Amino acid sequence: MATLWGWSLGAGIIFGLSLSVASTVVLLRALEDRDMIKSNDGRIAIGWLVVEDLLMVLTLVLLPALTGVLGGDLPNNGGSLWPAVGITIGKVVLFIGLMLIAGVRFFPWLLSRVERTGSRELFTLAVIALALGVAFGSAKLFGVSFALGAFFAGVVVNESDLSHRAARDLQPLQDAFTVLFFVAVGMLFDPSILIRQPLQVLAVLAIVVFGKSLAAFGIVRVLGGSMRTALIVSAALAQIGEFSFILAGLGVNLRLLPAEGLNLIVAGALLSITFNPAVFSAAIAFAGREDKRRQELRQSAKIVAACAVNAERASQQATVQAQAPLQQAMKAIQGYHLIKPEDLHWRPSNLMKIPNADYLERTGSENIGARLWRLPPKSANTLHKHIRSEEFYFVLEGTGRMRVGDETLTVPKYGGVLVAPEQLRQVFNDTDDEVLWLIVGAPEELEFLQGSKSKMDLSLIYPVDPKQLPNELAGVEWPTKS
Repeated sequence: MATLWGWSLGAGIIFGLSLSVASTVVLLRALEDRDMIKSNDGRIAIGWLVVEDLLMVLTLVLLPALTGVLGGDLPNNGGSLWPAVGITIGKVVLFIGLMLIAGVRFFPWLLSRVERTGSRELFTLAVIALALGVAFGSAKLFGVSFALGAFFAGVVVNESDLSHRAARDLQPLQDAFTVLFFVAVGMLFDPSILIRQPLQVLAVLAIVVFGKSLAAFGIVRVLGGSMRTALIVSAALAQIGEFSFILAGLGVNLRLLPAEGLNLIVAGALLSITFNPAVFSAAIAFAGREDKRRQELRQSAKIVAACAVNAERASQQATVQAQAPLQQAMKAIQGYHLIKPEDLHWRPSNLMKIPNADYLERTGSENIGARLWRLPPKSANTLHKHIRSEEFYFVLEGTGRMRVGDETLTVPKYGGVLVAPEQLRQVFNDTDDEVLWLIVGAPEELEFLQGSKSKMDLSLIYPVDPKQLPNELAGVEWPTKS
């Protein structure tokens, strides 16, 4: 766009950088008015603008050294580019090193000594003098900008234990400077530019409000940010402010940017700041609608899931009803059956190889089942559930361990646990002693019985991997390969 207006490359770069950096002052005021400073979206927006400010500080430091290359009228003292850039960067590094090494130790100590006097006025004056002194010294001694000096003054003050008090005491001053900032914007504004160059003003405003916002929106979404975060950051960047004026003013002084460029930037800043509350409100309102829509989608998904569960239950109920004749055919035993220890047949279970013996397999009972499980140390049985059968787990020897759902239970000797059909359960042994369990419940599921007309769906019994071990047996191999 600068090329279309007949400006030089250097002017275009300065103009573009000035339009790319938003005002932290305006953002903080907008977030404070909406109580969003401590929100996650607010922190992201502030962090974005802090990075912009740091890049602008670096630009302000390097710009004088690059004047000749960018086409300015102030040459580099007849020297080449890279020595000038190297000297500038060296001064900045020296200043930053001095602040981070000496300043971090000296300034907090100085503030603590002032605080011991008990004078609130003296403490506030010390903080102000420290900030202004570092900013002025950085400009005069190291040739860096007031902005960089003020930034590192804040960094070193933040290292003090009194930083929160300093921020609280300087709040009125911060508010005053905020007011002065907006007054300065108004004083810099030339209303006649709206008449002389209306199309250029509209182009600047479109870049600030729409161009920057769309770019920020796309970046946030590509990085995985939510729709709400992308909208808030986009609204935060839909304005320009203090660093834009500083950079444009420096560009004019270095004869890189024409004076009309500064006027366009000021006009764009004033108009974008004026429209920013409306942009912010629109972004928040749209984000609220998106949140509501996503909530409705989640609710619809829950309803669909509930319908699927109900359909599955109806299917299971239909299976039960279809096999009602088979259930009616189950008959109670006659008389009694005495079971002696020698009648028990111990064998390893199919999946987990746990020694087990079915008490009632020789009686032919169709109404009740009972079996023994003998769990060796560091072993586990299957993780499973049942379709209809309740089960009672009783510890005969040792200390039983069992997980039911998300809970892990410890069952003492002669203790028991009654488990509902739909609960996932797994008996395991993470002790060094053998544990003997008695499990009492219904016999095998109807689908396993001889004569069943439906094919057993094992996923109803084993909805997850039945051989997975609990966390308490992490690193244990069971069943063993030997």
